[in-house]
Amino acid sequence: MKTVLITGANKSIGYETAKVLLKQGYFVYIGSRDAGKGEEAVLQLKAEGLTEAKAIQLNVTDPESVAAAARQVDQLDILINNAGISGAFPQPAATVDVGVLREVFDTNFFGTIQVTQAFLPLLKQSSAPVIVNVTSGLGSLTLHSDPSWRFYPYKSAGYGPSKSALNAYTISLAYELREAGFKVNAVDPGFTSTDFNHHTGTGTVESAALFVAKYATLQADGPSGKFFSNDYEDMGNESPW
Repeated sequence: MKTVLITGANKSIGYETAKVLLKQGYFVYIGSRDAGKGEEAVLQLKAEGLTEAKAIQLNVTDPESVAAAARQVDQLDILINNAGISGAFPQPAATVDVGVLREVFDTNFFGTIQVTQAFLPLLKQSSAPVIVNVTSGLGSLTLHSDPSWRFYPYKSAGYGPSKSALNAYTISLAYELREAGFKVNAVDPGFTSTDFNHHTGTGTVESAALFVAKYATLQADGPSGKFFSNDYEDMGNESPW
């Protein structure tokens, strides 16, 4: 049975993605910063008959937590770096508190790298390793430079740039692992209605989860080093960087 680790999987898109993959026959580790909430999520899944799940306490910003989580996993085929925060808003470039920027980058960028590096040894043992870095359309520099883009006014000095940095890291990681059979992509689930955006999003968590799961289960001939968005069906779901 192939195994998956999803960070920030105790609720929202991470939780729904876990449901999708469990239904497809994967064993899923539910990464959760709060151990209790992770256990609650697993109980909910098992109540729905989805029994191949295990909660793991995992705070992506805490090196000891990440290392402890890695010691609990014996096999890993798919890593979905889903944990993320928006940080306090507004985030005006000229006056934003640098402490807010550090907090956002610590989770969205450095946390993702920390988790990825900790679990790479296990992933390298898989016959078809996959890494999905959950990103956002707000990380696209091309789109943010286009006044006709519907989210053009939604600038932020922290959240968007943290995802731009994550996208850049994804390109570098995919290139570095290209000869090892890895599929590494940045995946934007789209403008989804979640607690993250106070439910102002237009997409559903179910649609977002299906989209993330699609790129988490790529076959050997699948793409790598790409940026895919659930908001760009007319472009084959490939977003400009």
